[in-house]
Amino acid sequence: MRAILQRVSRAKVTVAGQVVAEIGSGYVILLGIGQTDAMEEADKLAEKCAELRLFSDDQGKTNLSIRDVRGEALVISQFTLLADTRRGRRPSFVEAASPAAARPLFEHFAKRMNELGVPARSGVFGAHMLVDIQNDGPFTLILDQLPAE
Repeated sequence: MRAILQRVSRAKVTVAGQVVAEIGSGYVILLGIGQTDAMEEADKLAEKCAELRLFSDDQGKTNLSIRDVRGEALVISQFTLLADTRRGRRPSFVEAASPAAARPLFEHFAKRMNELGVPARSGVFGAHMLVDIQNDGPFTLILDQLPAE
């Protein structure tokens, strides 16, 4: 499971001309789910996202979590994060989970963020989305949660 986490001052996602989700300060989490990923990886990655200290405290140090600042999360499914571009000019997506396998993990991840005290909204799984991100910093991290062995 791979996530691109961006600290944002605001973000929204639009599908077919309609805003389907919008947040203020918090994270946009682009989430890619692999063939071997399971609920355990979704849980661990959600916990990592909720606990990372990426917001500034009174001294300007990145010492506060998204929960500390009462931030929100916008979670967007993005199978393209699992692309293999090592050969040729066309990315291979064979490592990405099928939509039927990925959807429950995606929904579980968003639900787990809510359970961890981070209000989470999401785009529409599998839809063509326009994501408007006001990256704060910019502050962007790549998080990989490898399957348990």
